[in-house]
Amino acid sequence: METKKIFIIEDDANILYGLESQFASGDFEVDISEAEEELEELLSKVKEADPKYVILDVILPKIDGFELVRKIKSDPELSEVEIFIFTDISDEDSRQRSLELGADYLFFKEDFDTFEFAEKVKKIIVNSDKTEGLDYERE
Repeated sequence: METKKIFIIEDDANILYGLESQFASGDFEVDISEAEEELEELLSKVKEADPKYVILDVILPKIDGFELVRKIKSDPELSEVEIFIFTDISDEDSRQRSLELGADYLFFKEDFDTFEFAEKVKKIIVNSDKTEGLDYERE
């Protein structure tokens, strides 16, 4: 199985390093950021890492995570990256905004467990890999 590149952006070190270890123990090459950078610097790091997937907390101390999603999805080099958002915000506006900006998946942090979250993300990735390249029609 080929190694998949994933970039995790989270300001809570416990969650960040927990997720890093969950994915690093699988078939993933993992890059991380504690979101200490300014927006453009973080975007450059994501570009340099060239991940297939980004896991992102949209509530970050220095940058607007929604703006980062918008920039990733509007950048020709990164527009194909699948974005998994996980957040404390569960209001309908944030949910809608995340999806409108191009986030592929949205998870909420209530009762957050890094192992369970990582397992859900891995299942989504494995299942999307199985269907990649298949031509099928929806009825």
